[in-house]
Amino acid sequence: MLRRTVRLLLSVLLVAAGAIGGTVATAGTAHADECYTWGRTLSQGTSGADVTQLQIRVAGHVAYGEILAYDGDFGPATKAAVTRFQQAYGLAADGVAGPATFSKLYSLQDADCTPIHFTYGELNDCNSTWSGGAVSAATAKENAKRVMWKLEAMRKALGSVPINVSSGFRSYSCNSAVGGASNSRHLYGDAADLTGSPSLCTLAQRARYHGFGGIFGPGYPGHSDHTHVDGRTSRAWSASNCGI
Repeated sequence: MLRRTVRLLLSVLLVAAGAIGGTVATAGTAHADECYTWGRTLSQGTSGADVTQLQIRVAGHVAYGEILAYDGDFGPATKAAVTRFQQAYGLAADGVAGPATFSKLYSLQDADCTPIHFTYGELNDCNSTWSGGAVSAATAKENAKRVMWKLEAMRKALGSVPINVSSGFRSYSCNSAVGGASNSRHLYGDAADLTGSPSLCTLAQRARYHGFGGIFGPGYPGHSDHTHVDGRTSRAWSASNCGI
């Protein structure tokens, strides 16, 4: 917690210093970060791996039912997601990712690139290697990170209340042990089961605004005690007790 607080203070001071010196609009990097550092300002029309890294972090700031592609192309959808991210955190909402936007992102991520309110451990209570699922261990772990960033956006929209993850990645053996579906998204690492407070219906309803292709909650068979969200790229929503 102390390390996160220090990093946040440093980010704020660096942005303020850039503003005084008149460099915020032109410089691309606010400061070096332990996880990932952007080296240029990104706006509509740019492309590259740095755009993909940005998309991963703003993919939860989308419109109702929208799913942002991680394609490395800064198009209108990415601009809209960046704008919503900026609005959520009280930044100038111009859809351009520059030092102020990057500094906020730096303050929200830990050294392993997970968002500060979620960890790899929360998304994997199966094994420590991320192996044995439907995809490679590296892909499963990357998918889990992308889910966490969407959950971070959802957490912010819900008033920064904690969100409890009861299940994430599963190997085939772990999935079988809990009676999971044979084609479960948990096998891909891009799924999370949510429990506790806020209510399951609140979680299911809110998830529609944060880039989740799969949402299953109360009213869907086997989901009376949790809300499931996942990163599939086509919409599959069912939580009839929640009006979904």
